[in-house]
Amino acid sequence: MSHSPSLPDRPRLELDPEMSEAERLEAIRQHFRRIRQVNDELEERLDDAQDRRGDLKTDVDELKRENEVLKTSSLYIASVEEITDDGVVIKQHGNNQEVLTEAATRLDSDLRPGDRVAINDSFAVQQVLDDETDSRAQAMEVTESPDVVYDDIGGISDQIREVREAVEDPLDDPEQFAKVGVDPPSGVLLHGPPGTGKTMLAKAVANESNATFIKMAGSELVRKFIGEGARLVRDLFELAADREPAVIFIDEIDAVAAKRTDSKTSGDAEVQRTMMQLLSEMDGFDDRGEVRIMAATNRFDMLDEAILRPGRFDRLIEVPEPNAEGRARILEIHTRDMNVAEGTEVSEVASELEGYSGADIASLATEAGMFAIRDGRTEVTQSDFEQAREKLQDAEQDEQVINYQY
Repeated sequence: MSHSPSLPDRPRLELDPEMSEAERLEAIRQHFRRIRQVNDELEERLDDAQDRRGDLKTDVDELKRENEVLKTSSLYIASVEEITDDGVVIKQHGNNQEVLTEAATRLDSDLRPGDRVAINDSFAVQQVLDDETDSRAQAMEVTESPDVVYDDIGGISDQIREVREAVEDPLDDPEQFAKVGVDPPSGVLLHGPPGTGKTMLAKAVANESNATFIKMAGSELVRKFIGEGARLVRDLFELAADREPAVIFIDEIDAVAAKRTDSKTSGDAEVQRTMMQLLSEMDGFDDRGEVRIMAATNRFDMLDEAILRPGRFDRLIEVPEPNAEGRARILEIHTRDMNVAEGTEVSEVASELEGYSGADIASLATEAGMFAIRDGRTEVTQSDFEQAREKLQDAEQDEQVINYQY
């Protein structure tokens, strides 16, 4: 246990009667200097004590606040479903329990259906919370543009032109549409086999346009608790409206927009509820608004007819497997940074890739480079491309055998 330092001894003035006047004066002067020195030391200690007192007061205040927090009951988050003469119907987040309760008198005039509120253990509404955008929706905003440009995508020049007309042009030059007197397409749906460039096309739009780009996967909208998926959809569109001009891109939209069935399971009902919210949000946008919608799917046949009708996705753009010219362009794109040996005919390699998607061709170029590295060479030859093609064909055949067995 530490003790406070003792105070300095008080200086005493002792004068000898035998002293001369000069000696008395010098003794008084020395006594005065000692008094000043003691005074300075006491003032320094006083300042230290005051600083210490301030620190202790801060610690006490913090402990008091922590004590108050520990004594205060936690509040739960809920949403106001309905306001009736008998009270307020709320739905607690997490368990979706609906309760008829009362609100504090001071909140009677402030409550509205849909408000986020804090309730206590007795379900009484204590305060109205700000209707902040879901953090998961904010996390889907792409803040850094992908390093993909339209020149990086080969074999789908017509599709690129249609996407730019439907997405970029209405945002960059809306006056042109007004002068012509036509409404721009409200949404663009890209569909086709896997690996044909649908997501790359969306990345190029994000890079080339000056709009806020919000990307999400359809599977992310499928939530465990009732109403969470619908709320996330609503928050996404509110975020886009706040950030306009904006582009919303929904990948794998078939996960949430599949054909409706008569299934009564809670999971299917929640997916359908989320899809209905998505349809409602798409219908709610002004045709000349500053928000464009894009989506992509590999399973066009699974989509519900409601989401395909005009006014929602006006442009249905098929992104097919590339033809011979497209395959040559894609292979050229993926080999332009490679050290290809002189005499290697890339176009001849591309002509033998019937049925290959853009992703397959990109994989073939990578495998060809790996064969060159394996042999200790710095140039990729025609033989490397041939070996890469054989390897991919063998892998595809093995996969088909496994799928047949199961």
